[in-house]
Amino acid sequence: MSADPRPLGLLAELTYRCPLACGYCANPLALEEYAAELSLAEWTGVFAEARALGVLQAHLSGGEPLARRDVVALVAAAHQQGLYTSLITGGQALTAERTGELAAAGLDHVQLSLQDAEEAAADRIAGRPVHRRKLAAAALVRQAGLALTVNVVLHRANIDRIPQLVELALALDADRLELANAQYYGWAAVNRAALLPTRAQLAAAEEAVAAARGRFPALVYVPADYYEEWPKPCMAGWAARQLTVAPDGRVLPCPAAAALAGPAAPNVRRAPLAEIWYESELFTRFRGTGWMPEPCRSCERREVDHGGCRCQAFALTGEAGVADPVCRLSPHRGLVDAVLTDPQVTDHQAIDRVPMVPRPAGPVPVHGAG
Repeated sequence: MSADPRPLGLLAELTYRCPLACGYCANPLALEEYAAELSLAEWTGVFAEARALGVLQAHLSGGEPLARRDVVALVAAAHQQGLYTSLITGGQALTAERTGELAAAGLDHVQLSLQDAEEAAADRIAGRPVHRRKLAAAALVRQAGLALTVNVVLHRANIDRIPQLVELALALDADRLELANAQYYGWAAVNRAALLPTRAQLAAAEEAVAAARGRFPALVYVPADYYEEWPKPCMAGWAARQLTVAPDGRVLPCPAAAALAGPAAPNVRRAPLAEIWYESELFTRFRGTGWMPEPCRSCERREVDHGGCRCQAFALTGEAGVADPVCRLSPHRGLVDAVLTDPQVTDHQAIDRVPMVPRPAGPVPVHGAG
């Protein structure tokens, strides 16, 4: 890692308000703690500080970023800093007029989330009828000349339909398709038993992805890392290339770090972004390799997976500084194996009986809302 790491990407979580109730949502559980959202002026300052720090891309996310009535002005503020600007959305509020306004403000790219390839299943996962409006939103994005990524969080209820998801992305003329197995943070952690696919489902999914690559070269597949023997790289290293700003101004090395950091996380309302990036305890705690315990410290993969995910280590063990339990060398690997051998995960007869807790769906304004 460079001795002077500079972030390339900013995940700007504009709001945690959202009209949907997806049980795999990675937003924090205590949504009410983030109600004091940054203003347009504050976000404008964040974008300027981020660009000065080296950031090249701004990903405007949530919750549902279209729940912000000033979303067009926010896009313009990011664009005016020279940032490649992407909107990560469920698309419920993308009218032709609003899509045109976003494009005129400098939006470069839209990442549209889909819940499933089948309408009834998609609506059931989202907690309300959304699928048809999402398809219409995709058409509006392409008509406006914007780049389009279709993103699908994979889990037990939809992972069997990868071929249909590929066909749908092709029909929508998407530039990119991201099929990402659920990561178990936030509401997804609460619903892990209901979301984890079986080994058989996962094997079939990987075959389906391999078969689809010839037809859709720009297909990104994020595996279900509980089933892997090595952990996923932690954002290319903790506080190495990315940073997240939460709706209330908390600054995090990644969005899942909210649980690890808590309310004491550094905040743009109290300190400059550069100071937070280079000097805060949260950002420097796991940067590089000097913090690593064994077996990570002497592992030949320490510069490959960076000790794995700090947030996953914290979620599974209560300690952020231990080897990621997903790693086959981790002394805590038994915690993951216990999950994978739970009858709720392995018993096909039990699959449909595992209840899922829906993420609370918040009220959303009519104009410019999700």
